Amino acid sequence: MTSPAPARRGGFLFAFQAASDGPDARHFFLVSPGLTAPPLAGALLMVVAGLSWATYSLIGRGSLAPLADTAGNFIRCTPIGVILILVGLVYLRPNAYGLAYAIISGAVASGLGYVIWYGVLPHLIRSTAAVVQLTVPAIAAAGGVVIIGETLSGRLLIAMTGIVGGVCLALLAADRRRRRMSALSHDG
Repeated sequence: MTSPAPARRGGFLFAFQAASDGPDARHFFLVSPGLTAPPLAGALLMVVAGLSWATYSLIGRGSLAPLADTAGNFIRCTPIGVILILVGLVYLRPNAYGLAYAIISGAVASGLGYVIWYGVLPHLIRSTAAVVQLTVPAIAAAGGVVIIGETLSGRLLIAMTGIVGGVCLALLAADRRRRRMSALSHDG
């Protein structure tokens, strides 16, 4: 297996940086005027979440029944989820709208997202899957704007453009490389 071309690596890194909290010019703009770093505990939890999603995706490549696998995974996660909710209720008192949004977001949107992802994943090569999954923050942000009326700020638009633009660069570079390799194999 050959390594990704420089353009594909560049697109991946551009999208990854736009989706992460990396210290580049886009992020200084996106966090201004506060220019503060996220809390360490929150940042570490996001790293764990990202690694967990990557592991879940690698395991899911072999799924033959995405809906059944996702339902089983949700059922197995329910006990720890209930414990975390109960612990959270000690500190916060959510209102009915917050609970409804959490249930719709967690059970419905995430569940459907996992089913779709598991269904598509076996048809993608690993590097393409890694790049495509970087669009999740942009998709979630767009959903927030469309579904619950969050503000489409200039910062959000720049971040979404950086993510989707980087993914497009990486995918276009991979396609160009595949076509070039195919043409070379037909010539030889």
